[in-house]
Amino acid sequence: MSKKKSVRGMARKALTSIPFVQTPRKNTGLPPGTLVFTGNKKIEEAKVSICRYNAEKFVGEGLTLSDVYGAEAGIITWVDVRGLHEVELVEEIGRGFHIHPLILEDILDVSQRPKFEEYKEGYFCILRDYQFDPGKLEIRPEQVAIYVNTGQGFVVSFQEAESDLLKDVRSRLEMGKGKIRMRGADYLSYALMDRIVDNYFFLLDDMGVKLEDIENEVLASASSAIRKDIHKMKRELHGMRRSISPLREAINMMIKSEVAGITSTTAIYLRDLYDHTVQALDLTETFRENINSLNDLYLSELSFRMNKVMQVLTIVATIFIPLTFIVGVYGMNFDHMPELHWRYGYPVVWTIMMGCAILMLFYFRRRDWL
Repeated sequence: MSKKKSVRGMARKALTSIPFVQTPRKNTGLPPGTLVFTGNKKIEEAKVSICRYNAEKFVGEGLTLSDVYGAEAGIITWVDVRGLHEVELVEEIGRGFHIHPLILEDILDVSQRPKFEEYKEGYFCILRDYQFDPGKLEIRPEQVAIYVNTGQGFVVSFQEAESDLLKDVRSRLEMGKGKIRMRGADYLSYALMDRIVDNYFFLLDDMGVKLEDIENEVLASASSAIRKDIHKMKRELHGMRRSISPLREAINMMIKSEVAGITSTTAIYLRDLYDHTVQALDLTETFRENINSLNDLYLSELSFRMNKVMQVLTIVATIFIPLTFIVGVYGMNFDHMPELHWRYGYPVVWTIMMGCAILMLFYFRRRDWL
């Protein structure tokens, strides 16, 4: 191997070890609309949940994709796909519901930032869900894509992992709770987005508890491991903020859009969703400031403990200065030193040295140096 290739290999290895440096995506250089899954396989076999409903009835079992490709008047269709590694399945759904290839490409590209896109027949939005692991201090992101055809009344959602993030919405539909069965596809898409945003607050609550634990650990023992935890939490929150901020703008675009299927009633709920997103973003910013404060507290505690150690060492050295002087004087071994031949010279010197040490300790104590 040449020296140039070796240097390139070392540089590539160094770059991939940096958290914020991303490796090239799998669809780089391919023609627009090429369907390539860019993420990691998170489920063995993709799962498809299908339901149809209106105000009077709900059908959630026994439906296949071929059954719901055609529009039915007065019926809302929701197809929920979990697992994106089966590209053929996503392509089949795209053909059945006449979804644009560029939308399918964005669905399979899990590195997309949250966004809202308006189309003639409906709209498409991408957002991210997060799961927090308190043990590893990791936030695991999952991309959720939602395509809505307001004219034909169907919603298609795509999730990466097996965990059913939207099961609460499905349960509300099945049990007929709330107003969701009386509204259209636009309200269903709002309900799905609202469920994802609500999860942010549960995650932020868990992170708040963990930050309090880290603060207590900093006050108890400012170890190097705690500093790593602080840095890890700061990095994870930074990544979460980079997703919530564009989601806020996407929801704002959705409110101001001119899609015919978004009713004025749903727009009111979307404004409430926008407020929730702003609150989540504010909490994220607050936690980032708290983490910066924790880092300052860690450095202050570390400096304080170091000062305490230096204070003790200084006091010990100060006590031994006069003692060293005394033993130094009587260690010169001159012939004409009467104390060397005095019977009580040794105990007197010890008494003087111990008295000096006690008096200095008493003085330090009175001055609150100990």
